[in-house]
Amino acid sequence: MAQFKPVRKAVFPVAGLGTRFLPATKAMPKEMLPINDRPLIQHVYEEARDAGIEEFIFVTGRQKEMLEEHFDYQPELMQTLEARGKEDMVKKVRDCEMPAGKLFLTRQPCPLGLGHAIWCAKKLIGDEPFAILLPDDLVLNKQGCLSQMIDVYNKNGGNVVAVKNVPKEDTSKYGIVDTDNEGDKTVSIKGLVEKPDPANAPSTLSIVGRYILQPEVLDHLAAFETGAGNEIQLTDSMAKLIGYQPFHGLRFDGDHFDCGSRLGFIEANIAYGLADKDIGNNVKTILKNYS
Repeated sequence: MAQFKPVRKAVFPVAGLGTRFLPATKAMPKEMLPINDRPLIQHVYEEARDAGIEEFIFVTGRQKEMLEEHFDYQPELMQTLEARGKEDMVKKVRDCEMPAGKLFLTRQPCPLGLGHAIWCAKKLIGDEPFAILLPDDLVLNKQGCLSQMIDVYNKNGGNVVAVKNVPKEDTSKYGIVDTDNEGDKTVSIKGLVEKPDPANAPSTLSIVGRYILQPEVLDHLAAFETGAGNEIQLTDSMAKLIGYQPFHGLRFDGDHFDCGSRLGFIEANIAYGLADKDIGNNVKTILKNYS
């Protein structure tokens, strides 16, 4: 098996305003909204950590200091929990502490699109392959989505994106892949289109918020070309790698939740609550009361 550069770094674009969740996000970053017992950002951090990621790059904006604080060591809290003998809580708090020297922050000063947010991390990414995890997208599965993608990357190299089928009429909301083997678990990608009209969509396979990309994509992003919505689209620069580097999509195992929408957020809380061994049965009972 060919040896490829390991994926050591992950970028988390967290500069968004979270307007769909106002007023809850007026003073609190949307990435701190809780899904079951932990905030969105911790779910994706743990997915990246468990996939072997060693360096975590947050692309932030104004009023996002709470994200950094969440992953910091808090001695007063730890001392209080230890003094009260709450070892289970001590473990939970330790699980959300970022190892020293592993969290890196950069700013996206203006909301110019996902592609621009990734470009803002260029100096921190360097010349290595890297992952991108969008906190709005959660995948509930024993083996995390990024871990599944790294298995594909270790076999094929190049670029890998997570994909799932969407209704034909919804293709205008997503980045859509063009492939000759749409029904396979791992698909070879020959084209990418950002938010195509349903009549022109090359397939119904949509990119979900997980990517493994080669650093050359940053050179294309540096051109600051605008696309759909007059924003700098990551998909447009990714498309320029096709034909020069391997490019695959993975139909991942697990249930995907779009937590950027209110309904998706509620559905994710229900699913993660049901999967929680401590409260799952109680959640099931509650749901029966409302059925």
